[in-house]
Amino acid sequence: MDCPPDHGQMIKEPLLSNPKGGIKVLPFILANEAFERLANYGLFPNLILYLTREYRIDAATGALILFLLSSATNFTPILGAFLADSYGMVLLWLTTFPEARPPPCVQFSDNCKSATTPQLLLLYTAFCFVAIGAGGIRSSSLAFGADQLGTRNSLKHARIRESFFSWYYGIVSASVFVGMTLIVYIQDNMGWMVGFGVPVVLMILSSLSFFVASPSYVKSKPKASWITGLARVVVCSIRNRRIKLSSQATDHKVDYHTKGSKLLVPSEKLRFLNKACIIRNPQEDMAPDGKASDSWSLCTVDQVEDLKALIKVIPIWSAGMLKSVNVSQSSFLVLQASTMERHITSKFEVPAASFPSISVLVITTWVVLYDRIIIPLASKARGKIVCLNLKQRMGIGILLSTISMAALAIAESSRRKTAIEEGFSDDPDAQLNISAMWLLPHFILSGLAEAFNAIGQNEFFYAELPKTMSSVASTLQGLGLSAASLVSSFIVSAVRDFTGGEAQESWVSSNINKGHYDYYYWLLTILSLMAASWMLERGENRFLAVNSWLGREERFALGNGSIDEATACVASCLPLISSLLEDAKGERFALPPSIQEAAIIARKPSTFEEKAPS
Repeated sequence: MDCPPDHGQMIKEPLLSNPKGGIKVLPFILANEAFERLANYGLFPNLILYLTREYRIDAATGALILFLLSSATNFTPILGAFLADSYGMVLLWLTTFPEARPPPCVQFSDNCKSATTPQLLLLYTAFCFVAIGAGGIRSSSLAFGADQLGTRNSLKHARIRESFFSWYYGIVSASVFVGMTLIVYIQDNMGWMVGFGVPVVLMILSSLSFFVASPSYVKSKPKASWITGLARVVVCSIRNRRIKLSSQATDHKVDYHTKGSKLLVPSEKLRFLNKACIIRNPQEDMAPDGKASDSWSLCTVDQVEDLKALIKVIPIWSAGMLKSVNVSQSSFLVLQASTMERHITSKFEVPAASFPSISVLVITTWVVLYDRIIIPLASKARGKIVCLNLKQRMGIGILLSTISMAALAIAESSRRKTAIEEGFSDDPDAQLNISAMWLLPHFILSGLAEAFNAIGQNEFFYAELPKTMSSVASTLQGLGLSAASLVSSFIVSAVRDFTGGEAQESWVSSNINKGHYDYYYWLLTILSLMAASWMLERGENRFLAVNSWLGREERFALGNGSIDEATACVASCLPLISSLLEDAKGERFALPPSIQEAAIIARKPSTFEEKAPS
């Protein structure tokens, strides 16, 4: 349900007076997450400069390292998260000592020494511990907070849960903004040793804020890994593949379910998986205590339905990965901003690594405006609750992300042209006479894309998946970010290998004035347009087919009845995008046929409702 009822009667006794959980423990959970984000995001933005300038690592390799670090951070499970994160911060702080890194020198000069193996080992070990710790906290914090609010399926808690999601992102975004500005400023003006020492203190505060309220938390008993449970369903289905399923219920067919389960029989969708929970021989398949004698030969109905629910959300999950690929390009943006004019006053210069914080500020501002101003005013005017549904919000986010990459390509083209005209082709660190405000449109659009897409995705996953998979719901977006970072690393490697050679610089060269980062951004823009058009033209049929397959009638698209409007939105942008897609020689890029046809499709009346999915 996308627009829950008014929450005037929401906050009742169970959320306030219950000795365990409720609203009173949420500030401690939010503080824990806020300090963790403050520490990590105070470190991450400047790491590309730290790697390229202090460790003599080229820009593409440094970006690959950070892509892998981001991927690991969003993938690692909770494994001593607090201790691992704190220990990793300490190790990273130790790399700032002179003995732990190469001696200083002028970048790109012949007398620069590379980092030794022990120095790199210390650096990579620190990254590993930071990834394990940060990934563990982030993968469980949101679901843990939601569990404190009681039964998530209760309609009377729907609005307060939505507000928790929104304020979770708002507070976390505010913490990230402070980290990207204040801590980055400390690193630029007080040195790496002090700048990396502050996050160590913040991680200690993060741990304390979580553990101080430990007696009041609702703590679910640990269960077996959900990945293992889903894998068992697949294995059991294959093992029982010879069982014939009748189209109607029969007396001899018995499904295995746990005591007290509300699901006694599996659904009729994805029926092949139902073979995993059929009891063939009670004497052989069941133990005396009523449990399965072999969990890899017989699964419960709940486990089967959990896998079906996960399959159902995969199309929406994969669609959001595109936006994450574009968002993960921040390392290159820092290199660009470091060469541009960043003075606000004659004495104050904005750190290059602080520019991504503009997106965070946009996210925070939009969360407050949407939740506390736009929705209440629109609802009051209409006399009922009004808001964009989840799939509309996610779709708008993907479109805005695509446009933001086009804006970034234009900005980089202007920056590179200025560097060449001013004679700085061989000096990538030279300060150019071009304002860093050229990057502002990209960061604003990227922030709006994240605000629309990220919050909508989390709410969608949490609403569609069973309560037993609440941790999975909060982890799916992180897994999408992890996958997007791996895809980004593949794209960077491919671009570096195919565009570089002995006689020419690659598009992603360490010398950004000789490279062609504008071409790289146009490539991402074109890939985004192709994927967005594929989703708009063909994705709805596929989403509906999967959803119908799983027994739901609602449309899996950008929004109910919004496919033509979304296509028209893309079509209206085509003339501008086409006019911008020109390389340095003035040759126009050819838009893919699917994009060229979008304007025609937008004008055609929809016949989708009259057709049944194939």
